[in-house]
Amino acid sequence: MTQTWHDLLFAHWPVKIEALRPLVPPTLPLDTFDGYAWVGVVPFAMDVQLRAIPAAMGSLQFPELNVRTYVSVAGKPGVYFFSLDAARMAAVTAARTFFRLPYFHARMAASVDRGRIVYDSRRYNAEAAFRASYSPTRPVQLRRAGTIEHWLTERYCLYTTRGARVYRAEVHHAPWPLQDAEAEIETNQMAAASGITLPQASPLLHFAQKLDVWIWPLRKVRSA
Repeated sequence: MTQTWHDLLFAHWPVKIEALRPLVPPTLPLDTFDGYAWVGVVPFAMDVQLRAIPAAMGSLQFPELNVRTYVSVAGKPGVYFFSLDAARMAAVTAARTFFRLPYFHARMAASVDRGRIVYDSRRYNAEAAFRASYSPTRPVQLRRAGTIEHWLTERYCLYTTRGARVYRAEVHHAPWPLQDAEAEIETNQMAAASGITLPQASPLLHFAQKLDVWIWPLRKVRSA
């Protein structure tokens, strides 16, 4: 499928490895930076176009919010999702079925108010809510390899598991057009809903206005 992501916020916190390790399948080695694992809470809006459906028939459009960390399998760094909330039940069902990802249906809204993104999400039948407003503070800057920003974002696959089996879905996109950002986070229960305790420190914040993404089906990862 192809996706376009809009008005995305990366909010990242460092978390001790020993605190996160029990929450990630043992078949997925944690990737770390400066001795820490990192957890991201990432709200954005999405347009989805399935390759089997002609573009003239339109696309699915909805807000999405994910909680993620970073792993590396057979030398290939990628993303592991603790949860993904979406406002479209059809998207939740399809992603759970075809990508084996922990998607949840949520009541969500995203709007623009005086140049700031106002984002509100509340998962149905669960205590998992997020409310924030955010905006970029600097122009776009492509980040160099070796920086924390590049390490967090330039990852071109996602991983999921089923029992002892590890699966990978390849992802392709241009380098992230990152901007430094500011955010007022009023409510953030998303990490706690997955058993993660975030530190009290302020998160590392980045914004991306738009990114086109191509995603391939899951494939079983062969041993290196």
